[in-house]
Amino acid sequence: MPDEESRVTPDTSASENQSNQHALGGVSVGSNPRIQSYVLLGVKADQGQGERLIIGENAFIRSHSVIYAATSIGDNFQTGHGVLIREENFIADNVSIGSHTVIERGNRIGNSVRIHSNCFVSEFTLIEDRAWIGPCVAILNVLHPPCPRFEDCAKRVVIGANAKIGGNVTVGPRVTIGANSLVGMGSVVTSDIPSDVVAFGNPAKPIKNIRELGCETGYFDTPYEWERRKR
Repeated sequence: MPDEESRVTPDTSASENQSNQHALGGVSVGSNPRIQSYVLLGVKADQGQGERLIIGENAFIRSHSVIYAATSIGDNFQTGHGVLIREENFIADNVSIGSHTVIERGNRIGNSVRIHSNCFVSEFTLIEDRAWIGPCVAILNVLHPPCPRFEDCAKRVVIGANAKIGGNVTVGPRVTIGANSLVGMGSVVTSDIPSDVVAFGNPAKPIKNIRELGCETGYFDTPYEWERRKR
């Protein structure tokens, strides 16, 4: 291991098997963490990168996850197993990221976001508060890879507040998915989706207003009515 490596030293009453946890220099972890075996924190993307990795209180980071330096993560953060989070990400409070998901660099993820397992989130994505992203979703960001002007060409994908993205959806470059919208499983999103709609297909198109959905089980009059009650 690198010479500058040091052990993770969270509150010993809450940590798990610290002998296999590793943190490089410049890592700050808040109180009451649970950090499982074979977690690596504070990896530097290059030798010149000196920014800290900051993780808030009550983190639960499961085994084999890797989180790079120059990232800020809020309170009550959770990962599944084998999560990779690259540098220069901002992740707010109460975020959960499922097993084997990859978060590339330079993203912003809002409060209470859930990203399921086996997802890929490319650079410069904005995911707003309370969005839910199902398993195996791929968010892409460049029209003609590999582009030699990637930094200039890649444009931000925006997932609006409270949007839901079904499993196995592909979200293309330069796309905005509006607040409260639902994108059906397996869809391919190639253009903007407005707020408050259900969209489905390849390419995904709005098919109805979100309030037109029915609850087939009969437990609720309409899906997501529990969210409207909280507003």
